[in-house]
Amino acid sequence: MNTEDKEQQAIFKVVINHEEQYSIWPIDRESPKGWNEVGKSGTKEECLAYIKEVWTDMRPLSLRKQ
Repeated sequence: MNTEDKEQQAIFKVVINHEEQYSIWPIDRESPKGWNEVGKSGTKEECLAYIKEVWTDMRPLSLRKQ
């Protein structure tokens, strides 16, 4: 199995930080400090589609509040 196949089969989780910025993280690893799980997991494509749907304003929260 090559690297691309492994990545396509890998399961990720969607995480969010205090600025409401989204990212994906391998499900079997602890979320990075400052990032919290949002409750969505799946393939890379599924997670990125979810982020595209919910993250409609790419500006950090602190900038949106100004």
